[in-house]
Amino acid sequence: MRRDITLGLLFLLVVQNHIFCDEHTISPTVEVRSHFALLDEVRLLATGLLQLGQSLREFVQKTKGQINDIVNKLNIFDRSFYQLSALASEIKEEEEELKKTTVVLKASNEEIKDLSVQIYSKVDTILQEKSRLQHKVEGLEERLSSMSQGLVTSEQVEEITALRKTIYSQEQSIAELLKAVKEQSHQLNQQRSKIKILEDKVAANVHQATTEKNFSMSNSEVLSLPPYRFSEKTGSKLMSLPADCSELFNQGERVSGVYVINPGTSEPFMAFCDMTTGETVIQRRTDGSINFDQNWEKYESGFGDLQGEFWLGLSRIHSLSVQGNSVLHIHLEECKQLRRVFEYRFALEGPQSNYTIHLSPLSHDLPDVMGNQTNTTFSTKDRDNGKQHHHNCIQDTGGWWFHPCGGTNLNGKYFKSRRRPGQKRGIQWRAGRRGSSSLKFTQMSVGRLQLSPHL
Repeated sequence: MRRDITLGLLFLLVVQNHIFCDEHTISPTVEVRSHFALLDEVRLLATGLLQLGQSLREFVQKTKGQINDIVNKLNIFDRSFYQLSALASEIKEEEEELKKTTVVLKASNEEIKDLSVQIYSKVDTILQEKSRLQHKVEGLEERLSSMSQGLVTSEQVEEITALRKTIYSQEQSIAELLKAVKEQSHQLNQQRSKIKILEDKVAANVHQATTEKNFSMSNSEVLSLPPYRFSEKTGSKLMSLPADCSELFNQGERVSGVYVINPGTSEPFMAFCDMTTGETVIQRRTDGSINFDQNWEKYESGFGDLQGEFWLGLSRIHSLSVQGNSVLHIHLEECKQLRRVFEYRFALEGPQSNYTIHLSPLSHDLPDVMGNQTNTTFSTKDRDNGKQHHHNCIQDTGGWWFHPCGGTNLNGKYFKSRRRPGQKRGIQWRAGRRGSSSLKFTQMSVGRLQLSPHL
């Protein structure tokens, strides 16, 4: 298109220069050109101008389409940013309320402590008074014993009776105070428990807001992350996101980390790219820091920390799978530092079929451990989609493609010790009769099958 514009402009300059030269060089004796020759030149000039106008029109139409595409994508990012802002505002308001409640409870705790100190002080005073009265009664009893041979006066009898009543009253007061102290101590323990629960809740909300940031993006965050490419023509960033990590790897990227990808069937999201092989990591277990015993909603949307332990989410894994030629790599490490890698041709159906998985082994020299899992649906503790109705899969921990409620489960409970945990409770990988149920490291990643050129 630029070539047509350049040729048109050059043609105009040549024609104009030719006309000017004719005006200054034609001698009076030279004959005037024929009118037919001038008409041919005008026709040729008009044809060049029409071609130039057509090229400009095509350029404007193409640019207009690109601008509309960019505007539509910006609208999608703005909606995501608004939803994330609303969620962040709700979390912040809830955190502020929890902080206020914690301050009030701490103040009440201090008041209870002061009251307990006062009660203990009064109890000590009463005990001292009781001891003094007991000494006085003992003295009176000695006097009564010495006067046992004689008569006791009415005044002495009244004094003894009054002392006994006083002692009884003091004992009642002490019992009531001890009861009050016990109740205050119980209330104090309850207040401490509430404060601890609220502090844990605040910490959990902060941690949740931090980890969920890995699975939600605002418009500004997307624009600040790789891999947007810079256009020398327009001087701006192009909306050109890779479909997965393998595309980045083919472009020469070799640094493993978190990148923004867009498989095309969903909105863009962040994923961890293992750039040693160019694979998109969908699951990782390293230290048991993340609880994998989650519900269906969490397993569908994803959870955890992309820099540590996480599950990418069934919906996102499905968007990677529908691109075709997908390969599932499973990296395992036992406590004895033994590493193994299993490969499968991989496809995952969508939510309408409860994310049914299809697997075909590529590692023919290794046992087909996931063979029983193919054509099975995904299940969690609150949604059992298994076809084995004689056994309920919710007794297993974590979400997985259970068949039939046992065998293999890489999302089970993480045990840090080397002992074999209880049956169907830990991370299980049964390769043969013995199997492994106390794995130290697991990683599931999706790549693309490298086809031979002659195929």
